[in-house]
Amino acid sequence: MRKFFTILLFSLMLMQWSCEKPFDPFVIGPKNIGYLTDSTRVKELPEVFINDSVASYIGGDEFTGNINNIEVYDSEGKKLLILTPVEALDSTSTIRTVRLVDPRYHSAKGITISSAFGEVKAKYKISGIQNTLQNIIVSIDEINAYFTIDKSELPENMRYDINMKIDPVQIPDKAKIKDFFIQWY
Repeated sequence: MRKFFTILLFSLMLMQWSCEKPFDPFVIGPKNIGYLTDSTRVKELPEVFINDSVASYIGGDEFTGNINNIEVYDSEGKKLLILTPVEALDSTSTIRTVRLVDPRYHSAKGITISSAFGEVKAKYKISGIQNTLQNIIVSIDEINAYFTIDKSELPENMRYDINMKIDPVQIPDKAKIKDFFIQWY
């Protein structure tokens, strides 16, 4: 009888372990993107992206206007992310903004850089829309994200008036996301 309970216990533990999902390094959360978190320091990036390449331009002069973006490439040379630190030229700085370039990065609800606005609207509450000269900026507070959509994706009457208040229902569902950013404060 004791052997039966031991086997049963072992079987239940094995089933539990087999049901756990493996960690997805491309999933986006409100405080992380894969292994990258809102508290990761610039000097820790090579360890976070151990199988990838981390490249940054060091201007050497804060008056150049360069914000010292850090680019992350996969092992095949494909650009994955563009990171902007809180403080330029500071290895102890954390990351403020992440631009998602690779379509493998996705939110828990399946939104990627390749998604259309209709998918975003169906899965997340739109927190705000800003109207700029060439783009609109759509904010999603739930995941600390914002998307840009080129105004060429909008109806003609909405493209040229930057003072126009744009409501989510006015944006065509098929409008493509131009840029996908995560911002940590």
